[in-house]
Amino acid sequence: MSLAQNLLKKYWNHDQFRPLQYEIIENVLGNFPTLALLPTGGGKSICFQIPGLIKDGLCIVISPLIALMKDQVMQLQARGITAEAIHSAMSFKEIAQIYERAAVGDLKFLYVSPERLKSTDFLSRLSHFNINLVAIDEAHCISKWGHDFRPAYEEIADFLNEIGKHVNVIALTATATLKVRADIISKLKLIDCKLFTQSFARNNLILNVLKTNAKLEMCAEILDKEIGSGIIYVKTRKAALEFTQFLQKKGFSVDFYHAGISMAERNIKQDKWINNSVKVMVATNAFGMGIDKHDVRFVIHTHLCENLEAYYQEAGRAGRDGNQAKAIMLNNEADKNILIKNLELKYPAAEIIKKAYQTLANFAQVAFGAMQIEPLAFDFNQFCSTYALPVLETHYALQVLKNQGLIELNDAFYTSSKLIINYKSANLAEFQAKDSNYDKIIKTVLRIYGGEVFGNYVNIIESDIAYACQINIENCKTILAKMHALGAVDYIPQNTLPTFRFVNERQDAEKLQINHKTLAERKNYDRTALEAIVNYAENKHQCRMLMIQHYFDEKTKAPCGFCDNCQRLKSQNLDPTVIAQLKSELEKILPCHIDKVVALPVFNETINTAEFLKNCMENGYLGIDSFGLLYKK
Repeated sequence: MSLAQNLLKKYWNHDQFRPLQYEIIENVLGNFPTLALLPTGGGKSICFQIPGLIKDGLCIVISPLIALMKDQVMQLQARGITAEAIHSAMSFKEIAQIYERAAVGDLKFLYVSPERLKSTDFLSRLSHFNINLVAIDEAHCISKWGHDFRPAYEEIADFLNEIGKHVNVIALTATATLKVRADIISKLKLIDCKLFTQSFARNNLILNVLKTNAKLEMCAEILDKEIGSGIIYVKTRKAALEFTQFLQKKGFSVDFYHAGISMAERNIKQDKWINNSVKVMVATNAFGMGIDKHDVRFVIHTHLCENLEAYYQEAGRAGRDGNQAKAIMLNNEADKNILIKNLELKYPAAEIIKKAYQTLANFAQVAFGAMQIEPLAFDFNQFCSTYALPVLETHYALQVLKNQGLIELNDAFYTSSKLIINYKSANLAEFQAKDSNYDKIIKTVLRIYGGEVFGNYVNIIESDIAYACQINIENCKTILAKMHALGAVDYIPQNTLPTFRFVNERQDAEKLQINHKTLAERKNYDRTALEAIVNYAENKHQCRMLMIQHYFDEKTKAPCGFCDNCQRLKSQNLDPTVIAQLKSELEKILPCHIDKVVALPVFNETINTAEFLKNCMENGYLGIDSFGLLYKK
């Protein structure tokens, strides 16, 4: 563990571990199966990254999101740690090269999606990898009771069986109820698994909900009072631009971020925010995951999230340094109605799903029973327009196909242009002599990117090459394309569209293998989750932190004392601690007559009993029948 401490200092410049990190790392290094449940900002990644560095060989990290994979790989590479990610937006040649690096021991971390584990090509390479650890990130996705259920996660156990029992496993998540935790351990077959879990209570995070129909103006009011860095989460790309323009006109330091802007622009915006050149980022939920910024003082949600898991994960990006921070939700009646409507749209009829699948087959020109080798650029709006498909219904139909493991769809993902030189030095000199343009480009590439371009794909920026060669960028791209056609280089231009492909052999749309029972169960789960987030937003009489803790099955009765509800109760002389005690006592004697309440042993002069009972009834905790008896609803 002294080595672990040294690595923490060397690569992360931290002198000590956060709570539970040390114990989790120790358990993993002891080769014991591990489930780590740490809140957002709790430092989950270090719990497998340090053991992966200490152990000899390759750590395979299973992650559900390309953006999350790329963020973690970039952070590791920036620290001088060898890491790569494989995803469906990459070419076959790029993937093959990463496999080769893994096979010769040139990688410490390889990030893959759960769907990749079923790939014949991937499985055929396993015997060449010296795998030291498997880390399963966002492990709640394995459970149908988890908020981001992914069917491919259920098949991870088959992969673990394939690589052998000698390889240790750590599963990690920030949000999991008792039911989800049991599901994770059971489906991964983690025998003698040690569970590490932190309380969901964040003592430094003040939770507030504001009801308003003027969300733009309310954001401006909040920014006027708050000091420091913040995030404003919005539902759509259009809203991101609208809020940013409004707040900029008010004189605030604000920028916007969503999945529809180029990777280069996203990196610039993100860096400015991380370095505090920009105070506030207005963003869709594409922003924030994997970003290691500790001094976020507030997170504002301008809408209701679909569930408390997603909300608390995003809200938890505030105050990761342990200092006081705020999570503010703006809410109105329309938000609830939108969630209810979206729930119905989210689970389209079978015929709509079949039609979407068949249309994808027509679009990709993939015959029945055939495999699609390379992903295709996929403009969703153009796809709907070309085939006269309803936009919202088709969007959700594609999500069903994706979640059922039938297609891969990388929503608005951008890849950098890449280049590798195929020739050895002698042959390259001969090629350069053929054309002065080729010679100029090759020399410039070698000067900017170095000799690594001979053996590896490197990310390139055509504008940099064009500037150095004193040619325009389009001419530069044309020359690179010609060199690619001649086989001198492998040039992969930047992809500025989402990509799509069929995961397995194309099926007959009429006999499409959809698990409708699972979909029905998921819909019921989503409905329950919707009711929980609506209750959180509308409840005015219960500690908000307690509501979140109870949602995640954390048994505690101690209110935070700082949220808007706790503050409101205190102002009415309704002390939250006394209220919690009263509720506990009431539950022991219900049903009872109202006059019995005053005789409760916990009753004291600090509480207005009538006001307390009124609040309990308004909150739906108590009811009163025609005989004047109190009962718990």
